[in-house]
Amino acid sequence: MKINTDLNKGFNFQTARGEDEFPYYVGINSLKELATKDDRVCVLNILGGESKTVTPTSHEFSGGNIVCGTMPGRSGAVMKTKIGDIPVYNNVLEALEAGHKFNVAVVYVPPSGVKDSVIEAVRVNPELKKVIILTEKVKVKHSRMIRQYCQWRGVDVFGANCLGVGDAHNKVRLGGALGGNSPEESMVPGSIAIFSNSGNFTTTMATYLLTAGWGTTVSLSSGKDLYIHYSAPEFTYAMHNDDRTKAMVMYIEPGGYYEHDLEFEKPVIACVVGRWKAKLTRACGHAGAVAGSGDNAEAKEQWFMDKFGVKAIFSPDSPTCSAKGAVVTNISHIPLALTAVMMMNGIKPDFEPRGDLSPKCWFNNNQGLALPAELSPEVVEAISPYNEQIAALSKQVGTIFPRQTLKDCSGASRMDSKTQVTQIHGVSVLDASTKSLEENLVQSLIREYPDANGAAMANVALNAFVNQSGTVGLAAADAAREAGSSPNACLSTAVAVLGPKEVQASKDTVSELIELFGLSGLDDPAGEFDFTAQLDQAAEATESALVDEKSGKRGKQMLAALEAREVKSVFIDFLKALAERTEGGLRDSQVLGAITCHLAWMAFMRRRLSKNTLINMPWHFRIFSAMVGSAVPADKQDKKSFCGTDNGEITNDWSFTETAFAALLGRRPTEEEKFSFSVLQGLLITNGPGTISAQGAKGAVSADGPEVPERIQVNKGYLGFLSHTGFAHGGNGFEAIAFLMDRFKDTNLEDPGVKGHKLNLKSMATAYAKEYKVYKTQAKAAGDLGYAKIPCINHPVFKNKPVNYDPREVFVDKLFKKRGEYNIFQDYYHNIVQALKDTGVSKNVYCVNVDAVIAVILLKMLWVPYKNGEISGEALEKAAFTTFLFGRMIGSAAEIDDHTNRGKNMDTRSKASACSFAG
Repeated sequence: MKINTDLNKGFNFQTARGEDEFPYYVGINSLKELATKDDRVCVLNILGGESKTVTPTSHEFSGGNIVCGTMPGRSGAVMKTKIGDIPVYNNVLEALEAGHKFNVAVVYVPPSGVKDSVIEAVRVNPELKKVIILTEKVKVKHSRMIRQYCQWRGVDVFGANCLGVGDAHNKVRLGGALGGNSPEESMVPGSIAIFSNSGNFTTTMATYLLTAGWGTTVSLSSGKDLYIHYSAPEFTYAMHNDDRTKAMVMYIEPGGYYEHDLEFEKPVIACVVGRWKAKLTRACGHAGAVAGSGDNAEAKEQWFMDKFGVKAIFSPDSPTCSAKGAVVTNISHIPLALTAVMMMNGIKPDFEPRGDLSPKCWFNNNQGLALPAELSPEVVEAISPYNEQIAALSKQVGTIFPRQTLKDCSGASRMDSKTQVTQIHGVSVLDASTKSLEENLVQSLIREYPDANGAAMANVALNAFVNQSGTVGLAAADAAREAGSSPNACLSTAVAVLGPKEVQASKDTVSELIELFGLSGLDDPAGEFDFTAQLDQAAEATESALVDEKSGKRGKQMLAALEAREVKSVFIDFLKALAERTEGGLRDSQVLGAITCHLAWMAFMRRRLSKNTLINMPWHFRIFSAMVGSAVPADKQDKKSFCGTDNGEITNDWSFTETAFAALLGRRPTEEEKFSFSVLQGLLITNGPGTISAQGAKGAVSADGPEVPERIQVNKGYLGFLSHTGFAHGGNGFEAIAFLMDRFKDTNLEDPGVKGHKLNLKSMATAYAKEYKVYKTQAKAAGDLGYAKIPCINHPVFKNKPVNYDPREVFVDKLFKKRGEYNIFQDYYHNIVQALKDTGVSKNVYCVNVDAVIAVILLKMLWVPYKNGEISGEALEKAAFTTFLFGRMIGSAAEIDDHTNRGKNMDTRSKASACSFAG
């Protein structure tokens, strides 16, 4: 390594100063005296939470140096350790009266009690010489009092907010958790002193130094509260007087001038961190790490560079240093910098390097991404006992999510308050609108989109069960329609009968496939895999959910459809081989289980999904199919066909997007219509966990008790969603459709997708704006503030600019223009908002909001059949409502699964204190 030097080699350090030169009292002349074998300790608040885990280790490592502890009201108790019990007293005076002698007090007392505890301990014990305060956020005025009193009584104070001090040569640890549970691993005797504002990094740096062959003399966690008692000047003074110490490593954070006037007589490596804190106005981490004037990280870097006579920060690429020292900003550079500086002083490491700083990954999960080699390191076996724990963990398939209260909270969806764009599993609804209905349905459950092979399998599974002819669910839906119920109520009846017994066979299939293949090493179920061992195991089973005595008609149809679509699946091939081996058959429930297991498998193996999600996935799929299928009256489907198309053709060739379109309009869509319909469904997926429909789904799960996820009835979650939609939430899209129908009813518009329509939209918009201005003026004059608003314009977020835009509407507009598609209704909306400004109705140009997009897309698809009398206004309203339900069931599926996996029992309820009586 080439070293950049700014000073000549062989710098001569001056001898240590006399102790009488130190500007104020310090009883510690050398680092040798910081933590000695003769020190005896009393721990204040010894049975507190932090002390209970730390004190026994300190006592055992130091050979039994803790003689007693105090805790009010616990006199007579003991702290158990491997080398004997530590007695506990009410207070320090009681401990002294019991005959205990100690010169060190370690303080774990809460902040408000630190001052009184320290002063009392010093007052009653004349032999006390050191006080180590681990408590964080001690008030500055209290720290001043502690300092003044201890100076007067000849006592050195360490902290506050520190982890104490450790001496590797003496094998003594005073105070907190330096070195963790195994201090002997990092406290290895050597020649380097460590002074650190950070407690945890004190241990980390000692461990890093071992990789370059350097051990330590003393390690001090100074703390970083606003007031540091034993700070850099005191430590530097003692370091100079310690003949064991050849150099010092310092870890320095912003805030304070403790290091400003330091003069060093031995080599020093200063690690200055915290440039990112320069813009903070309040503490982040340590209370004292907020810089004032001229004491931020950059300033401190310069202080040390000036002291060392260097002009740059040391790094492996630019190893700038001098014989006096080096400045680093990354703790991993400390060993290299120290070795370089010590070489310039002719000083060799203390011993052979131990280990290295290369990443030693115990886990490696790329989540299916193709990462470059440097981002995908090899896995090494962990040290004991972690290797045994990891081995046990590797036998767990899937993930287990931590549970939390999910009232008004979700792990599935969220809305950006600035853009009003909602995400589902990290994918914005704008991006989701470019995906098909079946792709979004799969993504709602497995958190990622299927590939083409997976999408083909999803289409087979969803289309195979869409025909509801002869089912109780369809009969109930028809009865609800006959009774005049709204679309959500009609679909609810069909979903209600899809209870757990209806899907148990499919769930059992998934469970057995997980049991057989979970630890088999199968990563990609679409790839090659030798399942001979699994086949033998399943064939020998006396009972199995994987095969039946004979094949069912729909099961055969599904297998034929998978073959027609040239689907590749280990699970499907396995079931077929098992049926052949056992001379059995496959029913639709088993094929459905295999398909959903295939779709979720890769995410499941990467621990993105829980086992519960996999097992419930067939249930969700059956509900998706039932909701679309039961939207079609019984007279439009029979045992052989759905909306006039043969069941086999739909299962073999149609996408579920096309099937859902047909359920609304009775025919297969064109490619342009299919794309528009997919966009519409994507935009409708979710508006976040706060929407009424999401609250309904989540509330239903919460009421069932997700902490025992096996008892959650998935169909009840969908009933919660459906019951929480209505004419104001879901059916309200018809308001914009009705508005547009009224505007265009006398125009003889034939095709809203043809740009050369010869209609003067600007004139139409201006005429309406003038008409609306008169109406609005008259209504206000009459005191009617509830006058009708123009639907789908303006937005509470996107407003007050000269020209306003809803970014969601802009996205869709650009998307269709890029495809060369035109929509006269959307064009008219753009003209309306401009005309309102031009005629003085509004002060600026309102935005066209995303609800208008939903209306114009749907009306474009329905306009021709409406004009031809094939569909009534009432049917149009129901179609708009049902379209909303199809799209929103995607987001509801995600909420139901998420709440089942993460939520707590009854966590969506409101506290009684948050409720009021409207009397």
